[in-house]
Amino acid sequence: MPITGPDPGCLNAEVRRAECPLPILLVTAVAMVDPDGRVLMAQRPPGSRMAGLWEFPGGKVEPDETPESALVRELHEELAVDITESCLAPFTFASHTYDDFHLLMPLFLCRVWKGTPVGQEGQALKWVRPLAMTKLPMPPADVPLVAMLRDFL
Repeated sequence: MPITGPDPGCLNAEVRRAECPLPILLVTAVAMVDPDGRVLMAQRPPGSRMAGLWEFPGGKVEPDETPESALVRELHEELAVDITESCLAPFTFASHTYDDFHLLMPLFLCRVWKGTPVGQEGQALKWVRPLAMTKLPMPPADVPLVAMLRDFL
C-alpha cells in the first residue's frame, strides 16, 4: 500500500530518526539578573558553532555533574565569577532538535554572585533588558526563553 499524506519524504525522515535517534546533549544555562533588571548575554566567539550569536552563559554538563554544579564551574571558567548552587533558582528549560543532536537545557535565574563578569574565552558580554533581547540574534533553542524572562522580570 503506498504511503499517503502531504509529504512522504517527511515521513521517511521521521522513520529514519526513530531508527537512529539523535544523541541528547545536556547543557545548563543561567540568566544572571543585575539590580537594574538586565540580563547578562554572551556572544559565541569566532570559530565556535553558531559564532556571533548571543546566548545565556553556561555550558555542557559533564557525566559526574548536576546542572547546578556545572553552572558553578562554567561561570567560574568562562566569566571569572563565583556563584553558589544555593543562588541558582530553576526557571524553565529549552528542548530543541538541531541537525545532529537534541539539546536539553535547563535555565536558572541568579541575582547574587561574586566578581564582575569578564569573558575569559574571548566572548563579548553585555547586559540587556529583557524587552531588547528579541533584537539579538540567538541560537534557536534560546529564543523561546526570552519571552518567558520578559514576562517574569
